[in-house]
Amino acid sequence: MLNKVPEVTVFFWIIKILATTVGETASDYLNETLGFGLHNTIFVMGAALIVMLVVQFRADRYIPWVYWLTVVLISIVGTLITDNLTDGYNVPLTLSTAAFAVLLAATFSAWFASERTLSIHSIRTRRRESFYWLTILFTFALGTAAGDMLQEQTGWSLAALTLLWASAIAIVTALHFIVKHRLDPGHRRHASNAVLAFWLAYIMTRPLGASLGDLLTLPTDESPAGLGLGTNRVSIVFAVVIVGLIAYLTKTRCDVTEVVLADDEEVVGQ
Repeated sequence: MLNKVPEVTVFFWIIKILATTVGETASDYLNETLGFGLHNTIFVMGAALIVMLVVQFRADRYIPWVYWLTVVLISIVGTLITDNLTDGYNVPLTLSTAAFAVLLAATFSAWFASERTLSIHSIRTRRRESFYWLTILFTFALGTAAGDMLQEQTGWSLAALTLLWASAIAIVTALHFIVKHRLDPGHRRHASNAVLAFWLAYIMTRPLGASLGDLLTLPTDESPAGLGLGTNRVSIVFAVVIVGLIAYLTKTRCDVTEVVLADDEEVVGQ
């Protein structure tokens, strides 16, 4: 059986950050530049996400373009959910951050109680895939709320926030490899340290991508000030890079993992 999600390589994180940034810039472009409004934008993007989730669930293996298009759409929807709560219903960011943190923790708890694992190396059943995508949605919503809350309360520049989130991810990564180096080789792949580091980094790539997207797109005369490149230009450039990387992964299959079951033990090979 083939794992339904990609192996975590450098390409995974590059596309994830690019997809997160596109999620921020594309939602701003649809909502503000094209004048769709929050409600219309979330309905359109929500419908597109449902279509791609159906395609993803019907597939019997990891298909790069299907998986990553789903990630881009869920990034947009997760962003819009938080923005709609904040701007449309005046929900304080402190409250939405806390609520999404609780929902994410509840999802993790239910996932582990049901499957006894939170590893992404064994997404090979409908139930595990359901938990996986629900978790992804809440990480985007939480990352959006937490990132906006930090910006609102600190008043830091977008460059400083981008550097902050990038540094936090670098610290988590460094700690992961330090602990991994001390573990027995047979336990490194499925250690709780690896699972924790992955999900912490995954959550933080959302505010990193949002800060980067705002830094690149917002006009130089706004507060906080950006570089003024525009949402459409940044979205197109980043989307082209994502398509190129997905084409490379489709051809090389370097991020495909095969799950083989033997004697009730899971062995994951590439």
